Amino acid sequence: MTFKPVVALVGRPNVGKSTLFNRLTRSRDAIVANFSGLTRDRHYGEGRVSNIPFLVIDTGGFEPVAKEGILLEMAKQTEQAVMESDIVVFLVDARAGVNAHDHEIAQRLRRTGRQIILAVNKAEGMTHTKAMAEFYELGLGQPIPISAAHGDGVVDMIQHALEKIVAQKADTFVSEPESDADTEEGEHQHRLKLAIVGRPNVGKSTMINAILGEERVIAFDMPGTTRDAISIDFDRGDQKYTLIDTAGLRKRGKVFETIEKFSVIKTLQAIEASNVVVLVLDAQSDITEQDAHIAGFIVESGRSLVVAINKWDGLEEDRKEWIKREFNRKLRFLSFANMHTTSALKGFGIKALLKSVQQAHQAAFKKLSTSKLTQVIRDASSEQPPPRKGIFRPKLRYAHQGGQNPPIVVIHGNALDSISDSYKRFLESRIREVFKLEGTPLRIEFKSSNNPYVQDDK
Repeated sequence: MTFKPVVALVGRPNVGKSTLFNRLTRSRDAIVANFSGLTRDRHYGEGRVSNIPFLVIDTGGFEPVAKEGILLEMAKQTEQAVMESDIVVFLVDARAGVNAHDHEIAQRLRRTGRQIILAVNKAEGMTHTKAMAEFYELGLGQPIPISAAHGDGVVDMIQHALEKIVAQKADTFVSEPESDADTEEGEHQHRLKLAIVGRPNVGKSTMINAILGEERVIAFDMPGTTRDAISIDFDRGDQKYTLIDTAGLRKRGKVFETIEKFSVIKTLQAIEASNVVVLVLDAQSDITEQDAHIAGFIVESGRSLVVAINKWDGLEEDRKEWIKREFNRKLRFLSFANMHTTSALKGFGIKALLKSVQQAHQAAFKKLSTSKLTQVIRDASSEQPPPRKGIFRPKLRYAHQGGQNPPIVVIHGNALDSISDSYKRFLESRIREVFKLEGTPLRIEFKSSNNPYVQDDK
């Protein structure tokens, strides 16, 4: 499984961090303007260089001399980003030269023990010798001249950074297998990796304590108390677990934003490292767009899912009915997942939750026989033939399993490019029903014959 390296972009305000972020992620997620301190908080994105995927963080401008206010908060965020990253790209300005802030940032970065790449930005039109000369005095090794605005030197710089960290942690950052059934099956026989995710203060740490039966994770009544992902091994019956807690994702504009905005990285990495994810929702608050975004990432990652609507105890009946309706309305794309009402504080619903976790895990690794799959799709298409497109009707001939975790079903036939989304959902429903695939996403792929005339259904 993949654990992506994390690259933090650090530097004083207005040296080009957001421009570099946009180039690395091919996006405009961070606002870019010639105004010092415009990027108020961290932004994260995904990039890929030389087939190495990575997560990149654009930090707020580092003002190490700030004593109060927004600049102090930005400096705190930057320091947290550095501590949670695998490598730091320290960006300086070739045209402005070295100043006292650069020296202080360099001094702080050296104390962290992180690997540091010194990137000299805005070096376009300057000789490399002139651009780099005075930056050697920062004591961070060989400066690398780049132009974030024009792209000069950026690929070589980030490739150099990634190669250093991937070489150092080759056992952690590995390529994701292409649905290798043998690898996945071997992993299935060992530990079930379970991630507990959700927005802050929905009761994730309390739920872990309830699952473990002891207070292993500190759970204060304040968002942001769980700063890092914590892995805990435990057994239940014959099943071995590794339970991963994260500090949930936080909506912008709240007072505790600076504490855990960056925990997005820990959450995404925990989801990717897991087999099954428990998405914790708060019954005492509305289901938010942020809840939907987290759920969407889980589904896109292909991870099995169980939903826990926590803090259910003490709710009025009309509130309970309203929450269930809201779940079905806003998160209807999670219909494959079992939903449980829980009270982590009182231990209510935890046993049933774990049972669904095991079912979802088993479904994700279930072996689907070719003969049975083929019979299912033939029966389904006989009962409800796929709609014609033009003069041809799609013909489903046979199916086989193409992968596990999540299950992938490959259907072969003729003119399958014209299969509609609604018919695909119909087939998915039939396959789920026959094979009892509860709690796992299901991928269906269609492979058509090159000759659409070779079909026996006119």
